[in-house]
Amino acid sequence: MTGRQGDFMRWYAVGLLTVAYTFSYIDRQILSLMVGPIRADLGISDTQFSLLQGLAFAVLYTAMGVPIAWLADRGNRRNLIATGVAVWSLATALCGLTRTFPALFLARVGVGVGEAALSPAAYSMLTDMFPRERLGRAFGIYASGVFIGIGLSFVLGAELLAFFEQRDGLSLPLLGTLRPWQSVFVTIGFPGLILSLLVLTLREPARSSRHRDLGQASFARALQHFGRHWEVFVFHFAGFAMMTLLFNAIMSWAPEYLIRIHDVPRAEAGRALGIIAVVFGGSGIVAGGLFSDFLTRRGYRDAPLRAGLAGAVILLPVAVLTPLTPYPLTLLMFCPLLFFASFPFGPAALAIQLISPSNMRAQLSALYLFVVNLTGIGFGGTAVALFTDFIYQSDDRLHHAMATVGAIGGLLSLVALLICLRGFARLVELQENADLNPGPRLAAN
Repeated sequence: MTGRQGDFMRWYAVGLLTVAYTFSYIDRQILSLMVGPIRADLGISDTQFSLLQGLAFAVLYTAMGVPIAWLADRGNRRNLIATGVAVWSLATALCGLTRTFPALFLARVGVGVGEAALSPAAYSMLTDMFPRERLGRAFGIYASGVFIGIGLSFVLGAELLAFFEQRDGLSLPLLGTLRPWQSVFVTIGFPGLILSLLVLTLREPARSSRHRDLGQASFARALQHFGRHWEVFVFHFAGFAMMTLLFNAIMSWAPEYLIRIHDVPRAEAGRALGIIAVVFGGSGIVAGGLFSDFLTRRGYRDAPLRAGLAGAVILLPVAVLTPLTPYPLTLLMFCPLLFFASFPFGPAALAIQLISPSNMRAQLSALYLFVVNLTGIGFGGTAVALFTDFIYQSDDRLHHAMATVGAIGGLLSLVALLICLRGFARLVELQENADLNPGPRLAAN
């Protein structure tokens, strides 16, 4: 499809997939604003709570990503995404019906299973919809769902929690009265079912691959490609995994940091962080995509990686200083923190597309997400909790734990991305040649 109608359908797809990504982050991040109430009701520590934030979500989110991506490389990506949206939305609502730590842990696992279906399939769809010189913008807009979702989770979470606290929870037939934090989960979960139906209005794009033998899309073939170019892939994965760990270490505890360290009321903390996340996180991730497109037009084959590295350089000192800054100046510091934390992630996903055969993109994207999310989501928040509980041994030193993990993650990220940069442009060129000359060269690239 060409012309205005084709452009409309492409950007409609970007918009709807961005909404889906936004919903996914609302549902996964809403927990962060309710540390106090959940800890009090379930009688758990910071470390146990961090497992609900991270490991419970990440364990099957990462493990299921690869087989689901295998389906995305072979089947209908739109239907896969719609199913995933429905599953994670129901699981989010189920979080509100739990009354014990193990039950809430399992419900969070269900959220992760559903969300595993979204990004690998979405990346593959968008890559087949747009020419290369416009991919950075499309990926940047899609990736803005991360920060719009985080921002809305803080704002909606604060307002909904205050609303239900004033009414002592939510009364439902057969289920009785839910506690305020449980009521929040139920309220935000069910709208996703409507979104899953809207996803079915998208059109499945034709695959751009010139290699029509779907046997080449096996995970074994994807691993072979990874192994032939392991240095680029490994250090790409490691660099952005450490950046994701840094980001999750800060943002998983940001509301509680304001509440615990600076005595900011919960609703005020949620509103402030929510607005900052939407404005600065959302604009930062779009800016990262635009900067990548700018570098591409200037002739840089490694444009996405250079864009990601630029964000990482500025992010490191800001991430260390923000938790150590007094209130209210710390709120101003969260503005550049969220801008530059978001800046690299659109280019990071785009970089994988450029170094992957077109019928393996979803699987290699899922492998990337497996490493990045198991590390960042699974252990970012927990790393802070471990420093708080066992190194600093005080809830009141949460800010020191956040700064420490930020410093470690930022330094490791910079080193890994600099090593990756050495061979990235060469691999992009090899992959472009393979796409133009399918057949034996694909196996030899």
